[in-house]
Amino acid sequence: QVQLVESGGGLVQPGGSLRLSCAASGIISSLYARAWYRQAPGKQRELVAAITPGGITDYVDLVKGRFTISRDNAKNTVYLQMNSLKPEDTAVYYCAVGAVATVPSYWGQGIQVTVSS
Repeated sequence: QVQLVESGGGLVQPGGSLRLSCAASGIISSLYARAWYRQAPGKQRELVAAITPGGITDYVDLVKGRFTISRDNAKNTVYLQMNSLKPEDTAVYYCAVGAVATVPSYWGQGIQVTVSS
């Protein structure tokens, strides 16, 4: 049984930083693309950042230069370092794994990130 467990979310002031983690079990995640999605209230879920098995990364334009996705294959874990956070980054963040980042096979349960003063 594949499980993805996110951690590291919470409340942060504008300009602050958070680091999300997503630990996978039941799957050799190093063989798959890993990704972070987010969904804000009233909006569709969107792909935020992705990383291939070989370590190639890609980001949605809104977060380029502020967010960094990385992976530790030994720990089956992917991270999302979020800097210079803005109120519009407020959303539930989901980690995902799949053959390609745009077509996830498995999802985490989601974790809330709130950027507010």
